[in-house]
Amino acid sequence: MMIMVRAIVRPEKADEVLKALMDAGFPSVTKYAVAGRGKQRGIKIGQVTYDEIPKTMLMSVIKAEDKDFVVKTIMQAARSEGKGAFGDGKIFISDVEDVYTISSGVCDTAPVEQEASA
Repeated sequence: MMIMVRAIVRPEKADEVLKALMDAGFPSVTKYAVAGRGKQRGIKIGQVTYDEIPKTMLMSVIKAEDKDFVVKTIMQAARSEGKGAFGDGKIFISDVEDVYTISSGVCDTAPVEQEASA
């Protein structure tokens, strides 16, 4: 089974996370800029409240058995110094039903048929 890992991280940590994933053997990642807020409901600086904080979302589809390793890799690279801080981000895990390669039309999640032994 395949799963999708979506990590929302601080923009300044995104390159560290990408490097850690690459070094760990998981180079396939989609990266895009997002904005939002978590439990803290934004950030207040002086009299101004910023409801949407810039973040980076990293998305990757991996084998389910690699989940714990990939999550640990992301957490280690994305966490602020020490025990971390509010705003370090979130990781979301979802099941992936199918994966298709557009150029070949192949369903990458289709089970491989094994030849019957003679």
